[in-house]
Parts: sequence; structure tokens; C-alpha cells
Amino acid sequence: MQIRTQWKRMVFFLLALTILPAGCDSKGGAGGPAPDFSLKDTSGNTITLKDLRGKYVIIDFWATWCPPCLMSIPELVTLHGKYREKDLVVLGISLDDPDKVNTGALNRFKEQYRIGYTILRANEKVVQDYSGADGMPIPTIFFVDREGRIVEKLVGFVPGRVEKSVKRLLG
Repeated sequence: MQIRTQWKRMVFFLLALTILPAGCDSKGGAGGPAPDFSLKDTSGNTITLKDLRGKYVIIDFWATWCPPCLMSIPELVTLHGKYREKDLVVLGISLDDPDKVNTGALNRFKEQYRIGYTILRANEKVVQDYSGADGMPIPTIFFVDREGRIVEKLVGFVPGRVEKSVKRLLG
């Protein structure tokens, strides 16, 4: 019985290694100015990217139903705590349907996962601005420098990859 359980875990792990780097789709690239946005957080406050100029920003497009997104959250929570004094801001942009996951549910989710960074609600414009006509694969993380330029884009989840990118971003 124990061997069977270990075998299942190994198969799951190998499967995860092939699926997670791709996320729910795959598309790469970065460059150019980060499109500005004005979105509401889960407390009703309006956050704009332009107001964060002068800081380093991680923008994480994710959803509560996406397993690779859920696996990436603990790393983002850790990085938020570790680097916020070095002017790193983490923004999670939820792609959840507001009719299925209301603000109260997002706040409960935020508490459950101990998310200390800001969670925003996506709108059609921000998704279009950051993904184009092809749609948004998730998780997708954009790294924005102090001048508001996208310097890197990661699609999917690979443990430790986000911190490597943060270290490059912070120089």
C-alpha cells in the first residue's frame, strides 16, 4: 500500500513538472512600457500603476481556481515580506468572475493564504492591455522597473523562478 502511494506521488510530481512551467497556456516576451491601469482592490480603494512609479512592481495575473496560481502564492507572499523595504510592490490581479467569486470570497481567500500584498480585480481593459487578443494564460507575472517598463514576463509556475527574477530586477 505504501509503495502504491509513493508511486502515485511520483507520477503526480512528474506530471506537475511538465504542466506547471506552462501554466494554463504559454506565451512569452516582455518589453516596453507597462500599460497603466486603474483597478479596485478588495477594500474598494483605487490603485493605479502610475502611482507606483519609482518602485519595482510585480504584477501577478491569477485566479483562485488555478492550481499553478495557488502554488505560486506562498512564494509571492514571502517575496513581498522580504523585499518590500527595497521598494518592491506585489499586485495580484484576480481574473476570477465576480459573479462566482465575490469580494468577500476574495478577502476570505486572502486571509486563508495569508496574502499581505494588494489584490485587485481585473477588468477587460487590463487583460487586453497585458495580453492582446490571445487572452491571458495564468499565472502570468510581469516585472516592472522603477521607470514603469516591463523588464520580464513569466508564464506558469516553477519554484524559485520568481525570486531569481526579483533579484535581477533589484540589481
